[in-house]
Amino acid sequence: MTTAREIMHPGVQCVDEDANLVEAARMMRDLDVGSLPICGKDDRLHGIITDRDIVIRAVAGGLDLAATKVGEFGGHVHWVDASDSVAQVLRTMEDNQIRRVPVIDEHRLVGMVSEADLARHLPEHELALFVERVYA
Repeated sequence: MTTAREIMHPGVQCVDEDANLVEAARMMRDLDVGSLPICGKDDRLHGIITDRDIVIRAVAGGLDLAATKVGEFGGHVHWVDASDSVAQVLRTMEDNQIRRVPVIDEHRLVGMVSEADLARHLPEHELALFVERVYA
């Protein structure tokens, strides 16, 4: 059985919930990613912020990017356990129509599974079904 830990991208970096949106955008640029997990002072996952959140909700909404905290964008976050099967990872992503999911081990963020990770590890027909379900 292949697990989330085996297909995830390890070494994911969090943005602090007290960072502002400009800092988050720069961090995304520097890391060449489209989303960042949001972590609190307790070093636990509090949410995810995407480049789309910044553009659609903040820029288009006329928010002051330097004054708006990342933590305001946290909300509910779906995640998988590091020992979950790839089938469970797929179910979580498909059921919630999300393109990336944090991987947790003993209450700590240890990685992220993205579409690119799935593309590297799934047979072509399973990947096609995933894309159809997430983008439907």
